[in-house]
Amino acid sequence: MHATEVHATGERGRPLAAEILEMTGINTARCYQCGKCSAGCPMTGETRFRPHDVMRLINLDRKDRLMGDESIWLCLTCETCSARCPNACDPARIIDAVREIAARESIAPPRAVRAFHQAFLDQIRITGRMFELGLIMEYKLRSGELMKDAAAAPGMLRRGKLRLVPQRIRGVKEVRRIFRACEPRKEKKA
Repeated sequence: MHATEVHATGERGRPLAAEILEMTGINTARCYQCGKCSAGCPMTGETRFRPHDVMRLINLDRKDRLMGDESIWLCLTCETCSARCPNACDPARIIDAVREIAARESIAPPRAVRAFHQAFLDQIRITGRMFELGLIMEYKLRSGELMKDAAAAPGMLRRGKLRLVPQRIRGVKEVRRIFRACEPRKEKKA
């Protein structure tokens, strides 16, 4: 090991694999790096670390490398990797657990990921369903990427892929109630 390679172990100095095992019941050492999970991953072109790389980094206790890269935040949780795993290692659940650890340790996702997440939830909260144009506009404002992909908008509008007005569902009040129930409780000042 080189002097510059520092391993960042998990909670209370435990190896990351042990922390993942406790959280999920999945032993990451069962992954034998066949790569089938990564071969089916739709995000391989967008991420530095593929599902099998994440499993390997966990087993090498390289929490510092995992948390320092946006790959864990770009996972779609489509579970293709988990379905393809011949050893039932469930890489999608493992990546979720890594994100939970990051959140617990106040490691925030990249700005664009936070912007998309918030814009998505806001659209569901407002209309009860996805309003794509609203999502795009809010995402662009939150992320600061105002003009990126702007040339695609006229064609999408022309083909009917983007509605100009949102469609609300009948149960939008119930959806909002669910959102309120999930919000953290604010303590009253004494």
